[in-house]
Amino acid sequence: MRTTIISTPFLYLFILISISNSSIFGQSFNTTNSSNLVGQGATLRLISDIFEFTEGPASDNYGNVFFTDQPNNRIHKWDADSNTISIYLEPSGRSNGLYFDTSGNLLACADEKFELWQIDSNKKITILLDNYKDKKLNGPNDLWLDKKGGIYFTDPYYQRPYWTRTAQEQTSQNLYYLSPDKKTLKMVHDDFIKPNGIIGTPNDKTLFVADIGAEKIYSFTINDDASLTNKTLFTSSGSDGMTIDELGNIYITNQKGVTAFNSEGVEILNIPIPQSWTANVTFGGPNKNILFITAMNSIYTLKMNVKGVN
Repeated sequence: MRTTIISTPFLYLFILISISNSSIFGQSFNTTNSSNLVGQGATLRLISDIFEFTEGPASDNYGNVFFTDQPNNRIHKWDADSNTISIYLEPSGRSNGLYFDTSGNLLACADEKFELWQIDSNKKITILLDNYKDKKLNGPNDLWLDKKGGIYFTDPYYQRPYWTRTAQEQTSQNLYYLSPDKKTLKMVHDDFIKPNGIIGTPNDKTLFVADIGAEKIYSFTINDDASLTNKTLFTSSGSDGMTIDELGNIYITNQKGVTAFNSEGVEILNIPIPQSWTANVTFGGPNKNILFITAMNSIYTLKMNVKGVN
């Protein structure tokens, strides 16, 4: 494990990005099976649309949401109290998926150099890993932490314009697990076309992984040793990012916006987003009941009747 300090230009720490509070969409949401997930009278709110491609939202303990704009090489912070957005880290290693650990460190899939980062509260960056069996990773994409502090992350191959390489070194596009002590990396599943979004249940019993290349989402049983068994089709739909609420409903994202499924894989809610692609979703806000949505160049929020869980 090696540590690198990357400085952030001082100026950017104080730039606040304009918020489009006037852009509110009055719309209905498609619900089934008597779901009552969306807050009464809630409308989809456009927060800002000045980015290039938003991704990777992750909420801290205060409900602030950090997200990425990978083409512009930035991590941004949405302040849940003031409803303002600022640049948190630039450059950001072309970070994509983000997740907070229990110590308040921000973990980032930094695929500029095929790395997994740990960013502490002082913005000190520790490179946790960049290879598997002495071959460069494809490009870490999304991640989820279990209660032990172990990290599951997907490693698909998307050819990036900022890479000089044109082919992957790994023989497949895999799902990995980094041990809680950050010393052992093991490949836990390799039978994917292109794994992408990932989320687990709060009891560490079930892991959901989107194979966006196959347009399917699978569930796995998480074993005590972090291995995965009982691969089961959850739904025949691709997803970029995913999150979970306190009732165990799974929220996925794609060209249809945000769609929620109950734990049995039955669709119970669709939230159309006025963009050609919805990339990711999480719960934020002081009460963790604000659905925070990244879609193309924009950020949207929607007040919910349910809360998110880590």
